[in-house]
Amino acid sequence: QVQLVESGGGSVQAGYSLRLSCAASGRTFKDYTMGWFRQAPGQDREFVAGISGGGGSTRHADSVKGRFTISRDNVKNTVYLQMNSLKPEDTAVYYCVARGGDRVTTTIGQYDFWGQGTQVTVSS
Repeated sequence: QVQLVESGGGSVQAGYSLRLSCAASGRTFKDYTMGWFRQAPGQDREFVAGISGGGGSTRHADSVKGRFTISRDNVKNTVYLQMNSLKPEDTAVYYCVARGGDRVTTTIGQYDFWGQGTQVTVSS
């Protein structure tokens, strides 16, 4: 079992930055691929970014490429999402996710563990 706790959300103006953090429980953090999904009001949850257990493989959604960066610290059992040049369309609840194995996937159903979510609001 993996428990995930997100932090770092908030309200910012367009163009500003935020960094989300997700602290994971357990002693085998490096055995899990980690990721972020988001859900805007009235929309389905969508993949944002993912990172393999060792950190050597990452994947970002086209909508955030060049602006968002996922990273992880396997000593601190934490995954991060650095969000720069935020846009109003980035407004959503952001969820930290985890799955066993070392393959980054964008498929929502393949992530077994979810955090409670953190709200990000970007105003124009």
